[in-house]
Amino acid sequence: MAANPLPPVRSGDDRLPVRPEALRQFRLARLLVLLDVAAAQKPIKPIDIERLAFYDFFAANPFLIIDGDDPERRDVLLAGFNANSLSYNSSAQRFTNRRGRLQHDLTLLIAYALVEANNVSGRIAYAITERGSALARDLRALYAASYRDSASIVIRRLNKLSDKKLREEARRWLRAEGFLIDIYDDSTG
Repeated sequence: MAANPLPPVRSGDDRLPVRPEALRQFRLARLLVLLDVAAAQKPIKPIDIERLAFYDFFAANPFLIIDGDDPERRDVLLAGFNANSLSYNSSAQRFTNRRGRLQHDLTLLIAYALVEANNVSGRIAYAITERGSALARDLRALYAASYRDSASIVIRRLNKLSDKKLREEARRWLRAEGFLIDIYDDSTG
């Protein structure tokens, strides 16, 4: 039997491409930017984990909610987002995976005193701290600027929706069955 000419691939092999979403620091920084943008938009509904998951996912994938006739489509294109990206395929599964990591990422941000959690009307709502906001403003990468623009548009639109309407619209945008995005308690809608 001939020896395998290719060495085994290690999980930490730095020769392999890594999606930014797989990097904890990237996800944490993006959440800080999102919460900083949300804090600047007043009045804003309290941001619980479900609403935050929708804001985060659709800000990173704005063409799921912005169609070809939308007046803000040009703004999102100018921010550097691509409507023809292959990442728009299987968006429901990607949303579910991302939302699954969200609680862990929020726990880390709270531990670093960059985000705070408060009880608002019987639900846990998240907000950026002054320290977190200062750190978010220091993020000056091109992606951070693009994400800020997209997040501003997405938060402004989604903040207008009730929790129930937001879930209904998200199902439509994700073309998903309800079980994929009803991970959290649906009784508060």
